[in-house]
Amino acid sequence: MDNTLSRLGALAIEAGEAIEAVAREARWEITEKSDLSPVTQADLAAHDIISAALPGIIDVPIISEEDALAPFKTRSEWARYWLIDPLDGTREFIRARPEYTVNIALITAGKAEIGIVYCPASRRLYLGNHNATHGPVGSFKATDGNHHWLPLSARRLPAEPTLICGHRQGSATEAQLRRALSELTGHSEAPTRMGSSIKFCLLAEGRYDLYPRLGPTSEWDTAAGQVVLEAAGGAVLEARTLEPLGYNRRDSILNPPFWAVADGHPSSFGFWQTLRRHST
Repeated sequence: MDNTLSRLGALAIEAGEAIEAVAREARWEITEKSDLSPVTQADLAAHDIISAALPGIIDVPIISEEDALAPFKTRSEWARYWLIDPLDGTREFIRARPEYTVNIALITAGKAEIGIVYCPASRRLYLGNHNATHGPVGSFKATDGNHHWLPLSARRLPAEPTLICGHRQGSATEAQLRRALSELTGHSEAPTRMGSSIKFCLLAEGRYDLYPRLGPTSEWDTAAGQVVLEAAGGAVLEARTLEPLGYNRRDSILNPPFWAVADGHPSSFGFWQTLRRHST
């Protein structure tokens, strides 16, 4: 790996170790932010580590979930910036569910260019890179620190697509999607439910085919995982337009509804368009 990518991988692991150190403590506090989402010492510890180190790797502005968001007038002038979620899946962390991740992405001209996703509980490290100047282009996974990288390749659309989602069990959205898949393929298993950006990575590994997100997410929730998935051959598409999900294009940091699909080849888009019509 190029030095830049290796340093980012090591940084994500360092932040993950800080998160796990908090998890091992006998007592730690949960507080609420202004949007009523939870935050812990683990979120803040990971934020401090990542935000202190990133300028030494590439010195551009940083947007973090755990810091004040710059006004859009300021952000719109940034050609490049870091977009991080130091602990994605705080609710999973609080419940001791091992799905939480560290997300680090580099955004260039509204597109996620580098993405690092680290799962501290399982020590799985994912990397996606679109720019050859930073190192190998592609999607990779390492399970022993960041020393032995395995290339990832998302699978082509199978006859019986599998679904992974973050929607609550029994929700109207889930039921609608299952009915649509059943009408199109004659098959629809119950979806796997999981939190955090790890869902993008599991699509990149070829373990699932579709992750629909029709409810709200923020840009720091998706950018790193999007690169991992895209570089493996998948896509993250705005639900309304089926255009790739972009960044820093509006005042709000919230994403529009989207589909994350393992098969991002244009030949499969007809299927995703039909599924969209059936499920909206």
